[in-house]
Amino acid sequence: MNLADTVEINAKPIKLSALPKGIVARESLGLVTHQRVDGKLLYASPKGLFEVKGTITPGGDWLIMFPEGLHYASQTTKVNDLMAMRSSDRGKTWTAPAPAFKIDYNQHGFVPLIPRGSKRIYSFGTQPVWDKFSIKDGQGENAPIGYRWSDDDGKTWSDVKLIEPVNDAGYRGMSVMRMCETDARTWIIGSHYGDWSKKPLITRQYLLRSEDQGRTWTLLPDKHPNGWFADGFSRMDEGRPINLGGGRVLTMFRTPAGKLSAAWSDDDGKTWTKPAPSPLVHPDAPPMLYHLSDGKTLIAFHHNRHSQRQYTGLDGKMKGMLDRSEIWAATSSNGGRTWSAPRFVFANALAPDPKKTGWHNAQCSYLDMFLDGDVLNIFVPHRWQRVLHLQLREADLGALPTAEDLGKP
Repeated sequence: MNLADTVEINAKPIKLSALPKGIVARESLGLVTHQRVDGKLLYASPKGLFEVKGTITPGGDWLIMFPEGLHYASQTTKVNDLMAMRSSDRGKTWTAPAPAFKIDYNQHGFVPLIPRGSKRIYSFGTQPVWDKFSIKDGQGENAPIGYRWSDDDGKTWSDVKLIEPVNDAGYRGMSVMRMCETDARTWIIGSHYGDWSKKPLITRQYLLRSEDQGRTWTLLPDKHPNGWFADGFSRMDEGRPINLGGGRVLTMFRTPAGKLSAAWSDDDGKTWTKPAPSPLVHPDAPPMLYHLSDGKTLIAFHHNRHSQRQYTGLDGKMKGMLDRSEIWAATSSNGGRTWSAPRFVFANALAPDPKKTGWHNAQCSYLDMFLDGDVLNIFVPHRWQRVLHLQLREADLGALPTAEDLGKP
């Protein structure tokens, strides 16, 4: 893969030979980054891959997982495996990818949860088991949500347990975004339902909430089809709840409206404000939301551009997919009510593959992050083919340039 002659930063074409001050080309990564962001390519798949998620295990290893092969919603035969890679030396070296679970159906992703004070790792996510999943009539992404657990640091896993909400036992949807545990030990995971037979696509966003560590669940804000959606688009997807402490929870949502939406709960996730647009500019792509080391400050990675004004559906050929080529970061010290000015982190720098659409060629979205001390470890499913591991010190976040800084000589 070759670097492009021209990259886009702040939605503007810039020659690679004339990058702004402090921005460098990382040929081994296929990115342009701020000079304080570096990393390495962990794996390039000949088959293609999807969302990369990771965690530090109770035993101190770093564990990442990603589906390799075709998307689970593409076939009703076995077309992918959830692959695991592990590092026992804080990211210096990694094991080769190997299937995490030996199962006969496909996987969507790894949503990790390690309850406080526990040595058990949970792997939540969409579970397209054959007798509860169909790709007919536009239902290809809808399946039970479920989880497995591991008591040996993620080396072996239990059988799957499917979630049947007490108020909607037959609920089907998809879940691949990070979840949270509240101070009261309540578990909350986002899930959305999609109907691809509608033109344009219709989705409804929900939250699954459990007060008893996964034994029983309730679907919020109500049973299907009474989920949340963005006015004017009939869409809301990929909710990411995050604990704010003291019974407060924030969830951010993907919409096609040009900004991430947000809702808050002050009662441990039982009731929620109506989702409303946040200040964070973002295309039809997922929220990427995390805590910094103080456990209170939030960091949101977002694309900071939105060019698809006329939403027609999730088509890999639509120009809006190119908005996924850039990653910026903003922080909030008040639970997501207000945000700092976005700062540039990195952007795709590889030349387009003429055989693929913008959905592949621009893909820097769906990144994941965990902290190791004061170091942000960022994992990127670059171009749906490559696993990148980037590192940035928390203290260097303020050195990243704003859009105004990028315009300075």
